[in-house]
Amino acid sequence: MVEKQCAIALIEEAIQSGARQKQACDVLGLSSRTYQRWIKTGVVSDGRIASKRPVPANKLSEDERQQILTVCNTPVYSHLPPYQIVPRLADQGIYLASESSFYRILKASNQLTHRGNVKVKTKSNKVRHFTATKPNQVWSWDITYCPSRIIGQHYYLYMIEDIYSRKIVGWEVHDRESGDSAATLVERSVWSEKCVKKKLVLHSDNGGPMKSITLRAKMQELGVVSSYSRPRVSNDNPYSESLFRTVKYHPRWPSEGFANLNDTRVWVKEFVQWYNHDHRHSRIKFVTPQQRHTGEDIQLLKKRHALYSKMIKQNPTRWSTTTRNWQHIPAVELNPTHHKERNAA
Repeated sequence: MVEKQCAIALIEEAIQSGARQKQACDVLGLSSRTYQRWIKTGVVSDGRIASKRPVPANKLSEDERQQILTVCNTPVYSHLPPYQIVPRLADQGIYLASESSFYRILKASNQLTHRGNVKVKTKSNKVRHFTATKPNQVWSWDITYCPSRIIGQHYYLYMIEDIYSRKIVGWEVHDRESGDSAATLVERSVWSEKCVKKKLVLHSDNGGPMKSITLRAKMQELGVVSSYSRPRVSNDNPYSESLFRTVKYHPRWPSEGFANLNDTRVWVKEFVQWYNHDHRHSRIKFVTPQQRHTGEDIQLLKKRHALYSKMIKQNPTRWSTTTRNWQHIPAVELNPTHHKERNAA
């Protein structure tokens, strides 16, 4: 009421100062008709609050409401939701109220909770966030198909990548998916990189080999921490997906398929050599994964920066702003978007 009186006073003051009534009302978010009604009737308070509304003719009585609660709490129906209770009562020739009325009455009595022994469906947790500031902190791995020349036959490429350096730290090719093969690959890769019991995180999707008992037991033995994508969410494992795209779009990828398992292994071995030691990766400032894995990229990027700084001084007209950014990337995040959303919540 005080706010409305204040609004009327402000509008009257504006009108006396030469403003139009509609413009003064618009500033306060009011319509001219509302202001005119307040002035004409002299009623400033909100009449809706104090108004008396008639009781609906179809409103359930207190006895009827209590009867519904009693029925819902009987041993026969206490474990059932209203959509199961109402038809069962109808089969007995009993009608107490509609299904929506059952729900409304239970809610008003704080009894609209999970009814029954079935576990309540819960929301899946968001994927965990990890940050790698040096090699062998977070690895990502997956399995992809390598087609053969026989329709319907595939070979399976197992590949592990360090997300900090993008180096392929382990790979194998087999004729089937197996948790035993995955465990062997992880063990060999961990020992090769000398990171046993170093709390290494191994991220993957939810495939059968990834969650096999054999692999999980081996990871526990090696001190490797497991991390999994959310079900049916492929972009929770982006590093492996990107790596497999690089594999299959390589110019030497045999579009007709591989002749046999041994040829597949030979091709992958040559690819890994090229990828780790020759390929300039765009996401790590165009250094090779091996250079970043060993730390050589820091001095290399400094030399690039010094060269560009020298050239811009010699001929500054060729640069409209600054030189190319050759700063070393100190950290790489796994699923950073989810991490930021969780912190903002």
